[in-house]
Amino acid sequence: MKTFEQLIAAKKPVLVDFYADWCGPCKMMPPILREVKEELGDQVTIIKIDVDKNPQVAATYQVRGIPTLIVFKDGQVQWRTSGVIPAPQLKQKLLEFT
Repeated sequence: MKTFEQLIAAKKPVLVDFYADWCGPCKMMPPILREVKEELGDQVTIIKIDVDKNPQVAATYQVRGIPTLIVFKDGQVQWRTSGVIPAPQLKQKLLEFT
């Protein structure tokens, strides 16, 4: 199993969804992420990080509100936002990094 650092070091964009099971808005993200993944396929990797189970990772990237979405490429933060974002907007943003 790859470490978080290995996952985000990829040449293609890696979208990380920081969430928690108890978070209402976070529950709106899975269908949005599925839609984006269906449309972009292998152009992007999407991973979900539970902030309650991975507090170190959340702290490292200063995740204060959830959901927080961060796009990494070559291990570097390219873009971040907090809150729910519609699939078309998210897809457009990810395409900027492919």
